[in-house]
Amino acid sequence: MTLVKFNSDKSNNNQRGLVPSFGDVFDSIFTDSFFTRADMSLVPAVNISETADNFHVELAAPGLTKEDFKINLERRMLTISVQKEQSNEQEHKNYSRKEFSYSSFTRSFTLPDSADENGIMAKYTDGVLCVDIPKREEAKHITRQIAIS
Repeated sequence: MTLVKFNSDKSNNNQRGLVPSFGDVFDSIFTDSFFTRADMSLVPAVNISETADNFHVELAAPGLTKEDFKINLERRMLTISVQKEQSNEQEHKNYSRKEFSYSSFTRSFTLPDSADENGIMAKYTDGVLCVDIPKREEAKHITRQIAIS
């Protein structure tokens, strides 16, 4: 797996003088005025752990309901996605205001050969989606005590 870093650090400022460059003007307009750091990272954090019997995926997604999630499994690819649309409409005596909000994300995971695709269970509690993926019986670690003669 290849990890790609997003580096927003402007450490390459050796050409910056008293007058901002063309790119700096656009960077400050779009990153400072319209977007915050939270808006740039709309993909929720995921924790993946493994026990002797299963794989456990935890996805932090507060503010959603279990109906907002869609979980698909196709060719050993587990895909978790959300597409949510909200609108807020207020009408007052002299004006009306409408606000629309759209948010979506998709996370995909390739299941290992040791995963049992038929026993996958998911639960959404307190802003965290938990997906349990059991292991096949032949893939579970079997330990036993060996007697010494």
